[in-house]
Amino acid sequence: MISYEFPLNERVRTLLRLEDLYEKVDFFASKTDPQEHHAAVLTLFEILDVAGRADLKSELMQELERQRHNLEGLRSNPAISTAALDAVLSEMDRASSGLFQASGKTGQELRDNEWLMGVRQRAGIPGGVSEFDLPSYYFWLHMDADRRRTDIAKWLEPFLPMKEGIRIVLKLLRESGKSSTVMAQHGVFQQMMGGRLAQMLRIVFDETQGCVPEVSANKYALNIRFTQAQGTERGRTHEGDVSFDLTFCNL
Repeated sequence: MISYEFPLNERVRTLLRLEDLYEKVDFFASKTDPQEHHAAVLTLFEILDVAGRADLKSELMQELERQRHNLEGLRSNPAISTAALDAVLSEMDRASSGLFQASGKTGQELRDNEWLMGVRQRAGIPGGVSEFDLPSYYFWLHMDADRRRTDIAKWLEPFLPMKEGIRIVLKLLRESGKSSTVMAQHGVFQQMMGGRLAQMLRIVFDETQGCVPEVSANKYALNIRFTQAQGTERGRTHEGDVSFDLTFCNL
């Protein structure tokens, strides 16, 4: 089975992008090869660009507080485990506290690092981080792998409170929806929204069907078109019927 998640607003789109970047930087930073650590540094720069949005931190804090209030209202529900509820609320409190204590613009510590910003500037030029362009960076890439990992962890540290907040919000978002099995006839599925609110769609289907979903949605209608997977070429609409699980996620 293969799963696709499609954000339906800009905030969720930003959170999903950051989640993907955090996963990539963690993967590359855990390796030992200099080129893998170079990839980790480039990904760190991408995180800096996306996470630097002025209102993102405040939006995360507000969403965590809103969800905390909603969960507190479940204490009287006998079907809810008090221990599990307390554990989730404790995670949210720690995440909110971390975001609150992270003063200033997210990643400002990196922006104040002239050496890193020099690397970032040259990295925007094709082939701009070669040994003769950035000899000090070339030297860093040839230092001990443990030293490079330590440096990357230090540079990533200012982004960890946001990473935890994003993890919690997306976890709650993913768990908010209920799946239903539907059919795209001749590769096309259409559904009127009918006032249904959603921040993200999840589409799950058997990847052996050899197709890829393309989503178009607004507050009135949802359109999903499955195209034939053609490798690097844009495929035509899948001619067969496609059975898939559809989930509307909304906080």
